[in-house]
Amino acid sequence: MLVDSHCHLDFEDFAEDMDGVLARAAEAGVGAMQTICTRLSQFEQVSAIADKYPHIWCSVGIHPHHVTEEGAFSVENLLSRVEAQPKVIGIGETGLDFHYDMSPRAEQETAFRIHIEAARQCQLPLIVHTRNADIETCQILRDEAGRGAFPGVIHCFSVGREVAETALELGFYISLSGIVTFKNAEALREIVRDVPIERILVETDAPFLAPIPHRGQRNEPAYVRDTAAYVAELKGVSYDELAAQTGENFFRAFSRIDSQSLVNQ
Repeated sequence: MLVDSHCHLDFEDFAEDMDGVLARAAEAGVGAMQTICTRLSQFEQVSAIADKYPHIWCSVGIHPHHVTEEGAFSVENLLSRVEAQPKVIGIGETGLDFHYDMSPRAEQETAFRIHIEAARQCQLPLIVHTRNADIETCQILRDEAGRGAFPGVIHCFSVGREVAETALELGFYISLSGIVTFKNAEALREIVRDVPIERILVETDAPFLAPIPHRGQRNEPAYVRDTAAYVAELKGVSYDELAAQTGENFFRAFSRIDSQSLVNQ
């Protein structure tokens, strides 16, 4: 099954076109999606989408861009939503973004560790965003892993080899977006060639980062098929094999789904 492991269906970009977006995804063979929470203050909207559609799940967390504006929060704030909503399958997205620095770095790091502790306690995968912070991300992940294991995914992987190696050592999955199809992404492709297919997920990060041939357009879950086809060629396997393997990887990584009815999945 082809899965879009990371998209943002609560964003305004989809407000007027949700039925069309989901219909096109179905036509493209996308059988499941995870819509990602970026602000605790908007969790109810994210959760409502997961409740409405049997093939959509969600996460809970605060993106590093929004740490300051969202204000103080705790492990308990995250875990209470996990307990209340069985369609929450991941913690995040969280991490470090030192490219835009929309929240102070110290606050980002504190928030990252709070999310990690929540992931450790509930054993749902940590969904990691990292940009221009390879060294710091690896240091925090290794430090926290020393305090107790937690599952995870490096979302929208587009950074350096050290992050990939750290993620694989910790048992994480690596999720690939449309960036892997971009002409200037050869360094990324060199890393992806070395990542075991059993540890790869595919995603859109919709509405952002549409893959070639849709670059410059609003991204949507149907376009994960283009990314999957590209990764299949890169890895030297058939499209069907890549779709099936990454779908299997998704359900293995986000294993809370196993405790629910998949409703004809």
